[in-house]
Amino acid sequence: MQWISLISIWMIPAMIGFILVYSTWKRIPSYEVFVEGGKEGIKIAFSIIPFLVGMLVAITIFRASGALEFFVGFLKPVLSVFGIPPEVVPLAFIRPISGNAALGMLSSLLEAHHPDSLIGRMASVIQGSTDTTLYVITVYFGAVGIRKMGDALKVGLLADLVGMVIAMAVVLLLF
Repeated sequence: MQWISLISIWMIPAMIGFILVYSTWKRIPSYEVFVEGGKEGIKIAFSIIPFLVGMLVAITIFRASGALEFFVGFLKPVLSVFGIPPEVVPLAFIRPISGNAALGMLSSLLEAHHPDSLIGRMASVIQGSTDTTLYVITVYFGAVGIRKMGDALKVGLLADLVGMVIAMAVVLLLF
């Protein structure tokens, strides 16, 4: 156990030291390359901001309009047949859009229903089994200028759907 702590404390400084020694040996101007990378990172961060604002506005409108609650109410009879608590459905819809919004929903679900409840376990497994597909596609594809993202979107959302269905099934089977 002490070895793991020692390794974790020294891993990053050792990697930085190795990179500096290697770049010096290869005669690469490491500081200049680092500064150029920092400049590029700032440019990317500024180019991502409009996409982030657009995504956050869309999420806020979707939740504030009542569309999410309407859809959950519409699915309630189908969910009850399979034993899926309707409280996790908003998380399943928000998770592909925004990780922060999904984390907030997960937190409120865990506060209201406790982590060891069916809802808490299912929400936790959904959170860990899916990704923020729309966020990733919007932000990263937009930042590098990719405009045709239809296939990536379809595959990403299909993967999220499969992850959610399997997460719900596993929780229902195991708990």
